[in-house]
Amino acid sequence: MTDNNYQARLSQLVEPGERLLAIAKTEIAQGARPAEMPVTGSPEPSSGGRGGILASGLLSLISPLISFSAGDRLVDHVFYGVAGRGPVGSAASTLQHSRRPVPPATTVEDTILAVTDRRLLVCASGPMKLWSSQADDERAAAQTRVVWSTPRTAVANAWVGWHRLNPKRLRIRFTDGSWLAFIVPIAESGKPLREIAAALTDR
Repeated sequence: MTDNNYQARLSQLVEPGERLLAIAKTEIAQGARPAEMPVTGSPEPSSGGRGGILASGLLSLISPLISFSAGDRLVDHVFYGVAGRGPVGSAASTLQHSRRPVPPATTVEDTILAVTDRRLLVCASGPMKLWSSQADDERAAAQTRVVWSTPRTAVANAWVGWHRLNPKRLRIRFTDGSWLAFIVPIAESGKPLREIAAALTDR
C-alpha cells in the first residue's frame, strides 16, 4: 500500500483548519529502544544483575520462545544497535507504547507518520493481509486512526541518515531529550521519510 492510499483518510482525521504536510508509511526501527511503559499487573521479574542479563540474552538467542526483556534488549543492542532512548513516560517511550501490539497479536497494522502544520501524528491502519487486493488495502486505509500525537513544538529536530547498512533511517528527537528511529524496507524509497524530517524541521 502506498502513502497516497492514506491521504484521504488522514485528511478526515486532522482538526478543522489543520493542513497535512507529509505522510510516510514506516515502522519503528529494530534495536534497543526507550524504556517500556509498565504493563498493569505483570511486573517484570528480576534479571539477577549483569550475569542474569547475559544469561537471558543467551537464552533469547537459543530459543525465540524463551523471552526475557533484559535479554531481548541485549540481543537488540548487539545485532541492531540503538533505535531510541528515553525514560518511561517520555515522548519516545509513549510513542513506542502506542504502536506496541498487545499480546497475542493476531493482526498486522501499518504504522503511518504524518506531519501537519500543528502536530506530529502517529497512526495505525486497519488490519492488513499478507496477500491483499486493492479492496483490502482501501478497507485498511479507511480504518486508519490516530494512536499518538504531539505538538510540533515538542519535536527538537529530525533527520534521515545512515545507520549501519541502512542509508535511510529517520531519527526524531523530542524536546524532553528522548528520541526514536523509524525505517522503511531497504528496497523502498526513503523520500517519504525525508519529507517527514523536512516538514518537522521547517518551522
